Amino acid sequence: MDEKATLHKYLRAQRENLLAKIDGLGEYDARRPLTPTGTNLLGLIKHVGSVQLGYFGLVFDRPAERQPAWMADDAPMDADMWAAVDESRDDIVDFYRYSGEHSDATIELLPLDAPGRVPWWPEERRDVTLHQILVHLCVEIARHAGHADILRELLDGAAGNGPADPNLPRRPAAEWAEYRSRLEAAAIEAAATEAGGSA
Repeated sequence: MDEKATLHKYLRAQRENLLAKIDGLGEYDARRPLTPTGTNLLGLIKHVGSVQLGYFGLVFDRPAERQPAWMADDAPMDADMWAAVDESRDDIVDFYRYSGEHSDATIELLPLDAPGRVPWWPEERRDVTLHQILVHLCVEIARHAGHADILRELLDGAAGNGPADPNLPRRPAAEWAEYRSRLEAAAIEAAATEAGGSA
């Protein structure tokens, strides 16, 4: 088994899963904050593109030619977490794909034990290998893809990785509503039991 190829395959799959979450959405739904901390779909894509460029570029002394303004040292805090009015969806998606291509080139060029240095990590953890960063980014992107799954479901009910996703049961809306009602009833009963036990 080629461990690097396996990790790279999972990284690419998570990238595509995340990007697919804006398919079919209008500008407002792609951009609007859906949590108290402002988490939004296009912002997640912008953030992951930025993170990839840092970890597979700067860490391995392979800086990318494209460095968007939101990645500059003097950029406003959290500028990579949302899309400003003058930042088009097409431009952000194009940057995301560019970031992926630059990352893929680094992964293909270097062996798993290639050394790197993460300047924004604590000193005692800064020295890393490509293997370590590949695992780190697989986890990071999967985490954000999970955020995106939930955001998209809140927007229009679309869940999973599309209609062919074998991990999501196919149920009519009425069955999902009944299932959710059972979960809600169980949560209420558990809370009542806890309250009774602490009285």
